[in-house]
Amino acid sequence: MVEHTLSLLIPKEKIEVRVKELAWLISSDYAGRRPVILGVLKGSFMFLADLLRHLTVDPLVDFIAVSSYRNGTTSSGRCFLTKNISCDICHKDVLLVEDIVDTGTTFRFLIGHIRDHAPSSLKICTLLDKPSRRAHAIPIDYCGFTISDDFVVGYGLDCDEQYRSLPGIYILKKQ
Repeated sequence: MVEHTLSLLIPKEKIEVRVKELAWLISSDYAGRRPVILGVLKGSFMFLADLLRHLTVDPLVDFIAVSSYRNGTTSSGRCFLTKNISCDICHKDVLLVEDIVDTGTTFRFLIGHIRDHAPSSLKICTLLDKPSRRAHAIPIDYCGFTISDDFVVGYGLDCDEQYRSLPGIYILKKQ
């Protein structure tokens, strides 16, 4: 079994403040409308739940799941849809909520898949952005934090299904 060390990158208090700010921005942009918010499972669930609590608009909520990590900390580079959208998004405003945008491979796949369903608009909200690793241009409309090229866990993000329940964002390093 590989041992890991964790070092705090973003404390929960800072996350709470930023989530409220993002909710205010999203609520302002979607005032008078009812967007469909698609949470990308599993990593976004904590972020999405907190975001929803602070919105002043009443969205429809659905989930989609894609995998590019077969195990560990390295992406396979290929995306696999593991849970599809279960509501009709045709001619609706869609906000895709993700935990982290890294290389952009998953998002390129998701954007294409969602556009196949003909939404009237599509915006992206991510808690974390790693622009230094970007291999595909991704239009991020709402970003919580820009981070360096470290593998991070906590607040829904995992490594082999561990560390999701940590309240902050931590850098994970192998010992």
